[in-house]
Amino acid sequence: MARGGALGAIGRRAPSPPCPARVRRASGTLPAVLVRPGALVRVGGPGAGDRALCAGGDIRAIYDDARDGDGTASAAFWRDEYRLNARIARYPKPYVAVMDGIVMGGGVGVSTHGSVRIVTERSRIAMPETGIGFVPDVGGTYLLALAPGELGTHLALTGEAIGAGDALLCGLADHCVPSQSLPDLVHDLTHRPVREALTRHVQPPPPGELSGRREWIDACYGADTVEEIVQRLLTHGAPAAKETAETLLTKSPTALKVTLAALRRARGLGPLERVLEQEYRVSCAALTGPDLVEGIRAQVVDKDRNPRWSPAVLTEVTDADVERFFRPLGDRELRLTGPGGTAEVER
Repeated sequence: MARGGALGAIGRRAPSPPCPARVRRASGTLPAVLVRPGALVRVGGPGAGDRALCAGGDIRAIYDDARDGDGTASAAFWRDEYRLNARIARYPKPYVAVMDGIVMGGGVGVSTHGSVRIVTERSRIAMPETGIGFVPDVGGTYLLALAPGELGTHLALTGEAIGAGDALLCGLADHCVPSQSLPDLVHDLTHRPVREALTRHVQPPPPGELSGRREWIDACYGADTVEEIVQRLLTHGAPAAKETAETLLTKSPTALKVTLAALRRARGLGPLERVLEQEYRVSCAALTGPDLVEGIRAQVVDKDRNPRWSPAVLTEVTDADVERFFRPLGDRELRLTGPGGTAEVER
């Protein structure tokens, strides 16, 4: 975390996965980073290339911990990471996230909870966790549950990457700025009020794709089970719907069912902190199942792109299998909320 004038930058020239020490340092430092009135925090920005923020956490380290360790290192990392996400959402000063390029997984967590979220024509935002046997986290289920209609369900289950227009539609971004204007925007942010700086550079986003798919997305993803969602997609008649069904059938069946349950439960949990607490239970439970290790092996380690999920099909994933991910953790719970359910608790 660097400081320069009134602008603090979280990030680096060449993006890399957030490591536990870096996340812990940021989580502990953020509340005191900038204390001058009118100061702001900026995440990302020009110079990072087409992978502006990050493509997610260090999933190879999670793979090693889940396969050969006892899971405590990953749980400690998530504890710090989710606490950082909550602090970003409650940070009292302007927090400007510049999502110019690929933003996945953990990158979503350090950007989309900010108070000013900027995308460009190069932005590609995704929560692709079901493809590695995991479930959207870092507050992703909170944000996607708030998206219009069933768009968030579609994005969470498929892991589809979206551009600027769709990010604005889904509530994952606030403004679009052409990438070529970012150096000038960053300069203006250091010398002008945030609103004034934005006014000078914000432009309409490139056209999105999701609005044209709302009819079949809302109709199909409104089903109560993943099996019924797939069946509706297969029989809807729209070619894109059928292709989406085929995509879903390549994902971890367990992760799909847990993701749908997490999204539906998130809608009734209230503030972000409550959802992060739920996500922590889900993430810790994923460490003890076979699909997270297998998914990372297939996508990242061996790269054969041929995961052998267990169970292998949706019908073999029972309600008990899903419920296991939501069991309370006792004294290992992540506690971000007090008795009133909204205030973050310092621990």
